[in-house]
Amino acid sequence: MIDIAILRSDPDRVRENIKKKFQHHKLPLVDEALELDAKKRALQTEGDSLRAARNALSKKIGSLMKEGKRAEAEETKAEVARDAERLAEIEAEAAEVASKLKAVMMRIPNFISDDCPIGKDDSENVERKRFLEPKVPDFEVPYHLDILEKLAGIDIDSARRTSGQGFYYLTGDVARLHSAVLTYARDFMIGKGFTYCIPPFMIRSEVVSGVMSFEEMEGMMYKIEGEDLYLIGTSEHSMIGRFMGQTLDEKQLPLTLTSYSPCFRKEKGAHGIEERGIYRIHQFEKQEMIVICKPEESESWYEKMWNYTVELFVSMGVPVRQLECCSGDLADLKYRSCDVEAWSPRQKKYFEVGSCSNLTDAQARRLGIRYKTENGSVFAHTLNNTVVAPPRMLIALLENHLRADGSVEIPEVLRPYMGGLKEITPKK
Repeated sequence: MIDIAILRSDPDRVRENIKKKFQHHKLPLVDEALELDAKKRALQTEGDSLRAARNALSKKIGSLMKEGKRAEAEETKAEVARDAERLAEIEAEAAEVASKLKAVMMRIPNFISDDCPIGKDDSENVERKRFLEPKVPDFEVPYHLDILEKLAGIDIDSARRTSGQGFYYLTGDVARLHSAVLTYARDFMIGKGFTYCIPPFMIRSEVVSGVMSFEEMEGMMYKIEGEDLYLIGTSEHSMIGRFMGQTLDEKQLPLTLTSYSPCFRKEKGAHGIEERGIYRIHQFEKQEMIVICKPEESESWYEKMWNYTVELFVSMGVPVRQLECCSGDLADLKYRSCDVEAWSPRQKKYFEVGSCSNLTDAQARRLGIRYKTENGSVFAHTLNNTVVAPPRMLIALLENHLRADGSVEIPEVLRPYMGGLKEITPKK
């Protein structure tokens, strides 16, 4: 949510930002917000005047009673009662207008970075950097489900019977590798000075509406029937929600946190064969990183955070690239965002394995996250980034470390978490 003061002083800047995001259908929201804001302030002014008049009249009543002017005092009391009645109407109307204004403001997208590429959708995202040389082996790399099945590491048929499409059982050494990646990622981030957390996996609607736009919520979140609770789509949701309505001490910042959680997503829509299997699923686990910092620090943290993910992947021998998201691919709360994509020897292209975002103060405004300064309190900046999400990481690991005989070499950094195991071999 943007600062209403900017909307008042420079509505054209807001309109131009909406156009850059190719959301022209939202342009009327600017005038709607300005109209509601003007009405809200007019009601506030009228209410303040009535309160001041009521206080003055109340004092006058006391004076009139002392002077024995009972009739005049009664007339003044009646006037106070009329003012009180009108004030109650104003307060009710002001609350309704404020609610409508907030709803409109929450639909206006955050300002994007000046460095953000302008484009309509993810097809116009821009590659910035590559890390490690991508390689294609001299043998055919099978589809990742075939690799997993030969390693006796997955059972999708049983998961379809128990849970439906978009779920799986991991078994044996593959399941162990999955856990090893998460544990290594946890220790990697602790080594970077982040505090490890395990958050709640369900959150209330006020947190959901604070951490994401309505469009995202509708397309992602699972609602718990009969309760004001949603399953989290990522631990960022509950991790940022933890600080909702709080004013932090400036000395606490930056807060650097890394969190583990299962994630639950609707993942609507049809996808190609490479996005079946374990690429796009309803339930997975993830290690996340969260930063809450001062405004002047957020761009520096953004650079650090996506580089941490790159460093993690490179340490496991997986070639990756950084892809800057264009304006049309940014969710409404994001100031800037980039994807870290891993190389797929099978597809001979990169695929997304993580996403880093700077939301500036947009998320903090919705949730009321401030910090104290010498001159008062200001809204903090929030950032989030995927450390690793093992289902996609497994695909990257399997394809990039597959041998011609069907065995998979375990990266050296993961071996301590695998009891020293150096490879996973096909099972008969």
